[in-house]
Formats: sequence, C-alpha cells, structure tokens
Amino acid sequence: MELRDISITEYDLRRLKELVHVGISFGERDRESLEKLQDELDRAHIVDSTAVPGDVVTMNSRVRFKDLNTNEDKVYMLVFPSEAKLELQKISVLAPIGTAILGCGVGDTVEWRVPGGMKKVRIEEILYQPEAEGQYSY
Repeated sequence: MELRDISITEYDLRRLKELVHVGISFGERDRESLEKLQDELDRAHIVDSTAVPGDVVTMNSRVRFKDLNTNEDKVYMLVFPSEAKLELQKISVLAPIGTAILGCGVGDTVEWRVPGGMKKVRIEEILYQPEAEGQYSY
C-alpha cells in the first residue's frame, strides 16, 4: 500500500488531534483506529483553511467515490464519530474508509485492509467542501 500526499487544514488538524488525544487518554475502544488517524495526521501537509484546494477531502466534505472492488458509485460525508450515521451517508473519520480518504484529492485512489483483503476506492468528485463555501469553522 503506497502512502499518498495528503493535505489537512489547520482547523481540522486541531480538532482531530484533540479527538485522538482524548480517545487514547480515556482508553477509547477504537484505539487502533485512533492510532491510524494519528499516523495520517503526522505525515499530512498542513494548509490554512482559506488556502485548501477545493478538490481535497476535509472534515464535513461530501464526497462521491467509485468503489473499485464493486464498480459502484457512493456518496458519503466525512464527519466526527459523534455525528456518524451510516443511514444518512455520514461516515466517521475513524472508520477505515474515513481515515483513508481524509486529505486526499479528486482522482486519488486509496486502499486499506479489510478482513477479506483490500478495499480500494477512487475519489471522483467533491460535492461539498466547507472551506470552498467559506465555512472555516463549523
């Protein structure tokens, strides 16, 4: 699995680091997911919220991607764990797919390990990105 360049806004970084810190400090059951997210944050390019490209997945972005295993198009919003509701197409940043797409751009292919092998998606379109709409704190 190749590491890709990712970009994260300063605002998202602060909130995500707090999520990781609190989760690990309190023995959160999602410790492995928190550690994977921390690894992503450690290697990310940090950008100002006003300068993030509009084709990058940030928190609260709504993203259309193609599942390359099934060839299906799917649309999800990337949210914090407390807001995740799969029936509303809101996925947690701590879900493997959430961590995988965070900071990626349109055209990027991302993959992650699942019990049955590897899952792979290609980001097709950012349908909504808060920063592109002038929403820098939400």
